[in-house]
Parts: sequence; C-alpha cells; structure tokens
Amino acid sequence: MNLWSAEEARRATEGDLQAGNCWSACGISIDSRTLKPGELFVALQDRRDGHEYVASARAAGATAALVSRIPDGVASDFPLLLVPDVLHGLNCLAAWRRRQCQAKVIAITGSVGKTSTKEMLKVICSRAGQTHVSPESYNNHWGVPLTLATMPKETEFSVIEIGMNQPGEIAPLAKLTRPHVGLVTTIAPAHLEAFGSLEAIAEEKGCLFDGLGQKGVAILSSESKGLSILEQHGEKMGAVIRRFGRNPDDYCQLLDIRTVDNGIVMKVRREGAEQCVMLNAFGTHFAQNALGALVAAHSVGLESTLSALALRDWRPPPGRGDSQDIYLHPEHQPLHLINDAFNANPTSVAAAIEALSARLKMSSRSRAVLILGDMLELGPEESDMHAAIAEHPSLEIVDKVHCVGPLMRHFYKRLSKHQQGEWYETAEQLAAIVHRLVTPGDIVLVKGSKGSHLSLVVETIRKLNVSDIQQSWE
Repeated sequence: MNLWSAEEARRATEGDLQAGNCWSACGISIDSRTLKPGELFVALQDRRDGHEYVASARAAGATAALVSRIPDGVASDFPLLLVPDVLHGLNCLAAWRRRQCQAKVIAITGSVGKTSTKEMLKVICSRAGQTHVSPESYNNHWGVPLTLATMPKETEFSVIEIGMNQPGEIAPLAKLTRPHVGLVTTIAPAHLEAFGSLEAIAEEKGCLFDGLGQKGVAILSSESKGLSILEQHGEKMGAVIRRFGRNPDDYCQLLDIRTVDNGIVMKVRREGAEQCVMLNAFGTHFAQNALGALVAAHSVGLESTLSALALRDWRPPPGRGDSQDIYLHPEHQPLHLINDAFNANPTSVAAAIEALSARLKMSSRSRAVLILGDMLELGPEESDMHAAIAEHPSLEIVDKVHCVGPLMRHFYKRLSKHQQGEWYETAEQLAAIVHRLVTPGDIVLVKGSKGSHLSLVVETIRKLNVSDIQQSWE
C-alpha cells in the first residue's frame, strides 16, 4: 500500500527533498526497532533524539526519513525530507491526510474508559466499512498526529483517542482531528496533580468539542462530574448534545444490567425503542462505555441493532480487564487472572472491585484475591484517596488483599486483619513471592497505575501456568 509519495509528503510539510524524490512509504514509524521495511522514519526529538537512529532505521528498511537536520553517519544517497521542526512536520502530514480523507471521525477522551470505548467502536465500525483507529494508546502530542498521518485515504470510519497530562493539550489535538463526533467517557480524579480539581479536568476534557465542525455531535455521560462544564463547551460550538446514562431523558438510557456466566447483559432504550446488549466482560463501567460507543456509532449513521450485535465480539484490551485461566496444577481448578494493571484512579479501582465482586458471585471460585498498586498523579490528597478504598462495600467479598507501593500502604493499614495479605514497596518484591499467595480456584484481580509496574506481577502469575509445560511433554 502506498500511503505517502515523496512529492505528496513534500507538499504537505513544505519541506525539502534530499537525495531523491521518487520514494513512496507504506507507513510511518517513530521507532527504528519496530519499523517495517518501506516505512517513513520520523526522527522525533523526545526523551531521545530520533536523528541518532536514522542510520538504524535505514538498516531496518526505511524508505526515507523526516528530519530537521542532516543526521550523522547516514549515507548521502538515503532520501531525507528536511523540515524546520520534525513534530510540526508530522502534524502537517496529519492535517493534510485529514483534509483528504472523507472518513467519519469519532474522537474520544475521558478520565477512564477511553481505550476500551475506542476498541468497542473499532469492532462496531469495522462491520460497516474500512476503519482506522489509534493503535494501543497513541493519544498524546505525537500519537494523535501519527494516527492521522497513517490513515489510508480510503478510510470510511476513524476512531481517535485523545489524552492529556497537562493543561492545554487537548484543544490543539481536537482541532487537528476535526471530529464529526466527540465523546467524553467520564470525568474522574485522574491527573489531579497537574490540574488541581475535577472542574479543571472537565474544562480540559471539554476542549475536545473545540474541534467539532458544523452539525457536530457532543456525547456525554449524564452521570459524569463536571457535566455542565462539558455541555457548555459543546454548546459553544453549536454541537448536538447527546447524553447517555440512567436518566429517563438521556438519549441512550440504561434500564437494567445483569451479570451472567460470561459477562453482562444490558437493557437499553434509545428514542423509545428498547434492545438488549451483551458484553463478554464484567462491570458497570464497561456497560457505560458501551452506551457511549452505541451513541457514537449511531451518530455516524450506523444501525443500532447491528452495532449492539457487533459488541458481542469485543473483548477488554490487554491490561484493562482482560482475563485468562492459569493452571497451577493440572488436576485442579484453574486460577482466573484479571489483568487490569495498565492504569488506575479511585473511580476505576472502585469499578474493578465491583466487577470482581460480581464475577465471584457468578462463579464457583473458592477465593477472591485482590492485588493493588499505587494510583499515581492524584495530587496533595493522594494518601486519603488511597485510604478511602477501604470503605468500598464490595471489598467485603474479597478474601485476601496484597498491596504494592508507599501510597497503597495507607489503604493496606485500614484493612481488617483477616483480609491483610502482603505489602511490599515494589512490584518486583511482590512478584518474587506471588507464587505463595495464590492457589488453584482463586479469582485474582491485579490493578494499579502503569508506573507501579504491576504488569510484572501479572507476567509472573502467567508463568505459573503448568498447562503449557504439560503440553510440551505430551
């Protein structure tokens, strides 16, 4: 696939072609280690200067490189596209492609649920036409333009995830994306260290709607904090406001939710018509994400019944509630591992504990084991927020709780003695002894911010799986 020709990239960036103008690129990469032959290498300057890896990119098969200076150690015949600033050049590629492409674009932000909702929409939209979505969590100042710049011209639906860590990040990305539909999943205490209040977070998230064009649609959870702030941003752009939640006047209303053996079943009402939606996942937070996805899909012209059916094929993304059975002994019931170690804040931790409780009630598991790591970037009240988890009513069903990190110790100390398991400063320490903390038949939830490194604990538990070893002997 020819994604970019040399001349088109030159026109988009207004750059200078060096050592050849006949190349074409099948993709774009910012990492020489994962670059595929035929891709354009973009030498971003972030934690490392990408110019130092242009030679490696060429060796890996790059067709050309986008640079702001002639790199050292690169042969003179290697094609370069020279621009004053590489990140600006990437943004120019993104803006050019966005203008060319006639796709219906949905942009998603929110304190929690962005990636899960994006993946739900990927499943739904892919049933209807060629769909392009943000890979993994490419939602920042380089991830969004990279997603747009790699969008094929023939794309019919595009789903773009937009995140933030600091004030002022969302508006320029929203204006670059120019979505037809903007969806804010919810507002919760995440990144409070940088923003200071939920109102400030809502103001930043509401900037998603600044990119909406005429007849744009702004989709909001009616149960979200800062709802009025979000609505004001949408109204300022003249957007159609559509809410989802449990309120009778919501555009899409959740009427009922029930836990079944392999997930949840929801009854929803939209414009007077009722339908059932099934998810192969547990937890009301996934139900809320599904509501938002259904409204977004309908807002770009997709039929509601087919969208609901498509959601049956969705599964939680890795690290965000995906699960698997781990056989600690070939003749005993497997341990059921829930991996939710990618991110955490008070809202998502509460939702995960509720989902664990619901899942335990529907299973024949013998014990519920909770492994929690620090929730990061919560600001000056972070200690109290960790301690408050101990008040969650669904904790009553949990048999043992193990914790990692100095902040989570505030929670650990408030647990009852029979629930207290182990506490360690680091995930490496807990991972070293986790084989002694889990038994066949357990249901184990691992949850924490990415920076608490609980993925180490998840991988250690996975390595306890004897079924793989047994198969190698058979």
